[in-house]
Amino acid sequence: MTDAASARQSEAADPGFSTWLSANAGSGKTSVLIDRVARLLLAQVPPQRILCLTYTKAAASEMQNRLFKLLGSWAMLPEPALRAALMRLSAGPIDAEALARARRLFARAIETPGGLKIQTIHAFCAALLRRFPLEAGVTPQFTEMEDRAASLLREEVVEELATGRELPLVDAVARLLGGADFAALTAEIAADRDGFAHPLDRDGALALFGLAPGTTAADILAEALPMGPPGWWPKLLDALAQGSTTDVKAADRLAALPVGLPEGLAEGLAQLEPLEEVLLTGKGAKEPFTAKIGSFPTKATRAGLGPLLPELEALMARVEAVRPRRLALLAAERSLALHRFARVFLERYAARKAERGWLDFDDLILRAAALLSDPSVAQWVLYRLDGGIDHILVDEAQDTSPAQWQVIALLAQEFTAGEGARQVARTIFVVGDKKQSIYSFQGADLAEFDRMQADFAARLAAAGLPFQPLELEHSFRSSPAILRLVDLAFDAGAQAGLGGATRHLAYRAAMPGRVDLWPLIPKAEAPEDGEWFDPLDRVAETHPTAVLARQIAAELARLIAAGTQITVKGVTRPLHAGDVLILVQRRSELFHEIIRACKAAGLAVAGADRLKLGAELAVRDLTALLSFIALDADDLSLAAALRSPLFGWSEAQLYTLAAGRGGARLWEALRAGKEAWFDTYETLRELRDASDFLRPYDLIERVLTRHDGRRRLIARLGPEAEEGIDALLAQALGYERMEVPSLTGFLVWLESGEAEVKRRPEAE
Repeated sequence: MTDAASARQSEAADPGFSTWLSANAGSGKTSVLIDRVARLLLAQVPPQRILCLTYTKAAASEMQNRLFKLLGSWAMLPEPALRAALMRLSAGPIDAEALARARRLFARAIETPGGLKIQTIHAFCAALLRRFPLEAGVTPQFTEMEDRAASLLREEVVEELATGRELPLVDAVARLLGGADFAALTAEIAADRDGFAHPLDRDGALALFGLAPGTTAADILAEALPMGPPGWWPKLLDALAQGSTTDVKAADRLAALPVGLPEGLAEGLAQLEPLEEVLLTGKGAKEPFTAKIGSFPTKATRAGLGPLLPELEALMARVEAVRPRRLALLAAERSLALHRFARVFLERYAARKAERGWLDFDDLILRAAALLSDPSVAQWVLYRLDGGIDHILVDEAQDTSPAQWQVIALLAQEFTAGEGARQVARTIFVVGDKKQSIYSFQGADLAEFDRMQADFAARLAAAGLPFQPLELEHSFRSSPAILRLVDLAFDAGAQAGLGGATRHLAYRAAMPGRVDLWPLIPKAEAPEDGEWFDPLDRVAETHPTAVLARQIAAELARLIAAGTQITVKGVTRPLHAGDVLILVQRRSELFHEIIRACKAAGLAVAGADRLKLGAELAVRDLTALLSFIALDADDLSLAAALRSPLFGWSEAQLYTLAAGRGGARLWEALRAGKEAWFDTYETLRELRDASDFLRPYDLIERVLTRHDGRRRLIARLGPEAEEGIDALLAQALGYERMEVPSLTGFLVWLESGEAEVKRRPEAE
């Protein structure tokens, strides 16, 4: 090894050690993982005994492609080049047998029964459950639910509950939600189902927030509002009404509250909140939510209160003291309502999934963990798996949830159990970067990352097995200028929140880099009201977002036009649009404005990395045609389909057909004049006839292939239209897996939620 970065990568890829690797962005962690797998294969470990778990299907696909590319190159390299490649891996003695073995690895890998186990943890758990369905208590023919199907099923369950005896439970939660999204709540409940596994009664909810059993709103009100001298409250209101403007406003607000009246106690805690707003300081005060003793009412009014002032100040003190208990009781009541609803919802949701033989992603993880920890079958399952897995490699470990870690830990528990039937070295390799964690996404927990590292280190040490925690600090991706800025931007306090002190080193120390900090764009004055028909969501040209987007596009155009020289892989050449990547914090208005500004400036831009399927023109053209096929009375859909590239009608042709049809349907007019529009009529007639027996996917494919729809759409809309078309076909396949296929059902499926297309543009 000629440098520290390569030496550390080789050390991490050594299959003789179990390794816990922390890797900065751009440090080559995927290369390390692939090198480790390659070294395991060179050490004659059977491919089926290696399990690689990663976080996304895209990452698993990329890892597998890169590994096959490496092994495939070995099969064809001349001997000197192959010897050099194996030396780079530090793969041990390289004799003629080692060279021959390396050339055979590609064939061994692709011929492995079931293929190399490079997959997401959800895919692994699904395969595990299919292998042991009876032990796991699932149907052998279960179907993995897509997010869309799960969302629709949750909505269906809520509708059932809202129209049955459980309506009060739904109403109780709906009142607390306000204007929030019910679908988001049920998704969170389903994801955190373990938290609702044990029933919660009222006293249990009170205990969660430090309240005594049986505490009621009347108890808390009685603490805050005990009876005072007769008539003191009306006298106080009269005195405030004679004071300053502030006092008068306070009097008006307090007059609506039945403070001090016995019947007021029955009205719950609602009256305490406005009382706190008047008598306590606000959240922005130096001492928030404290009694305004000495500052309310105004000085002149206080002087005239006389014996009423002590009563008022005592009330303030009581309201301040009671406020935490009021909030605790409110939180307890909300938690109780949530748990009561969640218990019924989850039972019904599980029953509906069982009826259909469906499992969602969380079910896969939870049922696999339950299977591997069930005393009655776990040892049998692990014994069967024991013959199949000797080395576990976990990628993107910072986003692994506690439930997923449980599965991994159960799979690896035999690694440290002492001598087994097979005397082989077993290792675990974990790589992640806490700074890159998608916090709380699918239950990711950074504390679990550290806990599992300590757990594996202790277990391996107890078994006398080698374990090494390592860190990859060098970045192969960026320049010293940018990495130095990153380190300076995060002080010690921020680094503690990111998992401890971090350091970024540039592998290419001479790589040029530059950071520009542009001045802030001041907020523009509100534009004058436009025409009534102008879109309300259009960003004004003077809006800071639009101004910034134009500045970015102008700067890029200037750099390209000036022929700015850059060095890529040792070759110096002018900058072009494919060298530029624009990152934003979120896909907000700026995201779309930058794309618009780049297109307006004539820059070649790949566009958004995520698209709304329903917003794609090609998809809208196809769904318009499908809507007409499903219902020939849908004149608007037929007109949209005729004007689309699928048929290519002009506005004049459509007007000729539609005008003067005497109230007849557009399809009837087309059929009556079919001699003039014979090709269009025959295509529509054939598709309508075929729709009776073709599934939605087959019908769309017929439009695209037999009737030349794909070529026509791409010719008019550009190559980017193909991604939307393919995503629509994928949605059709997903629908057919989950439902009884019908054209009308598919159209409803599409309209019931917004599907998102994730694009993976090429590097340039």
